[in-house]
Amino acid sequence: MNILVTGANGQLGNCLRNASRHSNDNYFFTDVADLDAGGIHISRLDITDAEAVKKMVRENDVNVIVNCAAYTNVDKAETDADFAELLNAAAVRNLADAIKENNGTLIHVSTDYVFGKEPYNVPCREDQKGTPTGVYGLTKLHGEQQIEKSGVKALIFRTAWLYSEYGRNFVKTMLNLTSTKPELKVVFDQAGTPTYAQDLADAIFDIVENRRMDGNEGTYHYSNEGVCSWYDFTKMIAEFAGNTGCDIQPCHSNEFPSPVKRPSYSVLDKTKYKDTFNARVPYWTDSLKKCIKNLSQESK
Repeated sequence: MNILVTGANGQLGNCLRNASRHSNDNYFFTDVADLDAGGIHISRLDITDAEAVKKMVRENDVNVIVNCAAYTNVDKAETDADFAELLNAAAVRNLADAIKENNGTLIHVSTDYVFGKEPYNVPCREDQKGTPTGVYGLTKLHGEQQIEKSGVKALIFRTAWLYSEYGRNFVKTMLNLTSTKPELKVVFDQAGTPTYAQDLADAIFDIVENRRMDGNEGTYHYSNEGVCSWYDFTKMIAEFAGNTGCDIQPCHSNEFPSPVKRPSYSVLDKTKYKDTFNARVPYWTDSLKKCIKNLSQESK
């Protein structure tokens, strides 16, 4: 089987590259620039160019596209709405149309930010109406809608609070801050679930590797198990890293003004994923320990 991965140099893309080393399938990794990393070549592909996407799919007889590419700067999206829409919605339609022509499957990664406007207090289900609070969430919702309109065979995975050993993310930022600052304030009035990108990558890889796409098309939620605030998350990051010298205090969201209102509760209900694929999902603190251990070993 031939699998095309977009956004291969991002967090999830890097983790899929790790997983693919154990596969006999052919993986084609693409991003915005040519790059050789970790013995794997990443080819340039502009997913906003519909013809370029179709050409890549046709010439490599692609059976599955895993779309890890996205515009993810939540604050900047408020003033860069056109580009966010282009990358998060129009480009997704390009991928859907191209793989549909090849009678293949699109696996697309979406976000908990499609929710948030309503005051939820129970985990969000897949069939719940999208109520985004900002441009980023709205454009990601539009991407999901473009997939539905295209009629392509697709699995959509909404995830949340993604982190990993790669790129810029909350865990790496807080590891730095809690090791260098004597005091830190972190919001406690936003609740969700941190998700280790390698766990999500492994889940997607397992579905592709074991050919579990056909008959299981639809929208799924995947985040690690459990619930916490950004404050709780930070406390655990510091504890696992041994950064005991920083006084971490809870604060309200309005103490850190932002161009966009973030969801106050965006915990995802993963029952459908677990039942459909007979899968277990790691608890968030267990996965966080793994990531911090890996980062610690890399820094030595």
